Amino acid sequence: MPQEPQEIEVEVVDAGGPSILVRDEPVSDVPERDPQGRDWRRWQGRVRTLDSRWWPLWVLLGIIAVTLALAIGVVVGTLYLILRAIRAVISAILR
Repeated sequence: MPQEPQEIEVEVVDAGGPSILVRDEPVSDVPERDPQGRDWRRWQGRVRTLDSRWWPLWVLLGIIAVTLALAIGVVVGTLYLILRAIRAVISAILR
């Protein structure tokens, strides 16, 4: 059975507007004031609370952090007990 070539229809839509922006006024190095607060350089003192939409991520990261802390604690505790047992054996031999 011969395979027929597939035809794909494609429509290109420019959603971003014109790609070249022509200004009649001179461009300055000082940024204009953004009334909606999208200028990230002015956000230094504005971000104080966490967005409530991100709570699942923070819960997941918290669970991972607690799990890692517990795992490291178990490893450190195990090493401490092993070193104490070795010290007790050595002190019992040398007495």
